[in-house]
Amino acid sequence: MASSSIILGGGCFWCLDAVYRNVKGVEDSICGYAGGVIPNPTYDLVCTGQTGHAEVVKVMFDLDIISEHDILDIFWSIHDPTSLNKQGADEGPQYRSIILYVDEEQRERAEESKANAAKLWNGTIVTEIQQLDVFYKAEDVHQNYFANNPERGYCQVVIEPKIVHFRQKFAQLMKE
Repeated sequence: MASSSIILGGGCFWCLDAVYRNVKGVEDSICGYAGGVIPNPTYDLVCTGQTGHAEVVKVMFDLDIISEHDILDIFWSIHDPTSLNKQGADEGPQYRSIILYVDEEQRERAEESKANAAKLWNGTIVTEIQQLDVFYKAEDVHQNYFANNPERGYCQVVIEPKIVHFRQKFAQLMKE
């Protein structure tokens, strides 16, 4: 088994986490914070928009089952990469679109993916691509939030439609 990982941010981390947990070949998805300036951020601090961190997910996947290219294709389709610091009603720099790479090859793949995505979107893609400094795992309450709280309004109104869109567009990549 050839495992890999990538760290992505595109709005609320609950949304990305819920989608990637449905992807064939994804071994785990961990909600967290990255791209900021203070050590050991908390949800309350990140939500102020003052720490510089983005809400992100660390997606761990099996390269024998799914490619990083497919992981990134999903990323570009489940959020609006032309919206600066905002996804739906979630607003602030913590909700920015971002890819955090771990090495030069991953940076190159992210840049290529961004260039390809730009052909599909009207408007300028504002997604940041930056080297990962530190990934901080979010508090336990945020892990697998959608599955643990399906009755919550945010889950029904915001997350569920993203999952439906994913299922329609990427049926071949869904877990059975």
